Amino acid sequence: MIARGVMERSSSLSRRGLLGTTLSVAALSSSAAAQEKKSEQSRPALAASPPEGFTPYSAPGKIIKVSKGDSLQDNKLWPKPEVAKLLLDRAMIEFTGEADVTKAFGKFIHKEDRVAIKLNGIAGQKGQTMATNKELILPVVDYLLALGVPATNIWIYEQYPTFLAGTRVNDKVLPAGVKSYTHNNGTTTMDEIKVEGIGTKFTRYLTEATAVINISTIKDHSICGYTGMMKNMTHGSCINPHDFHAHNASPQIAHLYAQDVIKSRVRLNISDGFKVMYEGGPLDRRPDCRIPHDAVYVSTDPVAMDAYHAHLIDKIRVEKKLKTLKDAKRDPSYIRVAAQLGLGIADLNAIRLREISL
Repeated sequence: MIARGVMERSSSLSRRGLLGTTLSVAALSSSAAAQEKKSEQSRPALAASPPEGFTPYSAPGKIIKVSKGDSLQDNKLWPKPEVAKLLLDRAMIEFTGEADVTKAFGKFIHKEDRVAIKLNGIAGQKGQTMATNKELILPVVDYLLALGVPATNIWIYEQYPTFLAGTRVNDKVLPAGVKSYTHNNGTTTMDEIKVEGIGTKFTRYLTEATAVINISTIKDHSICGYTGMMKNMTHGSCINPHDFHAHNASPQIAHLYAQDVIKSRVRLNISDGFKVMYEGGPLDRRPDCRIPHDAVYVSTDPVAMDAYHAHLIDKIRVEKKLKTLKDAKRDPSYIRVAAQLGLGIADLNAIRLREISL
């Protein structure tokens, strides 16, 4: 049941500096896209298909943000469990139009799917606290089980054990039969493919799923400027992420995400926005640059999510008297490239953001 006294507002977002596509980026993207298209003919089919007769819901450019003040526990590090679930529930209801949260998840996931949940825990290791939070992840798992997905067809994965530990999720806290895994830049079963002329593979914890729920955070990144939905899937799932960091990881992030192995599987993107890191990322070594944000975001469009949140990071940076990401020479231009490749909407004027405050 939806709570009363809710304040809502819809935002028309300005372009600002983030979305100014330059000729150099366009040319680079066009050349790389041509090379990728040419090589695509020789690649094995890596796309996943939903169960027969099921069409997952998709809404390009649409984002739902639900927030509630004072959402963090007394330690100011992790969200209160009841608030995390409340924000997730309302976001899913508002995004899908379903009155029941389990049915809302059913718009994206079929009970016959094999579902991987990709977390982000790099900034939660060794006492750091900017990982996706257990309090948000566990309700997602519960809804998948309620939907009828067998526990053995649900798994959680991260890159390294320390990253997974940062989320505070493990087999002991997961429902019986649901497992957690780390791939350690390996654990693959697919043949090698070429992306930007570089050979790579993706972990079996991605390729053996038919559907992925991508749960990430809102963070500054020292190389690519901003790290959110797309980079969580690309660099967090391949065997050699270090080979895709040159030139601020652009257009590499976009071209990795454009691979069928990723883009055909990710059905839902959830941003854990209880805190935001506007400088010093991707690790959480600058607690003075981490602020409460008290929000959960839901979208099917990873580009729109990254575009809006990079814009948010820039806005905070300006308020804190820091250079914009572009002026700091960390412009996240891969977001624009991704839009050019048809992966989503990066134009802030075209993003349909609905904000709900509980």
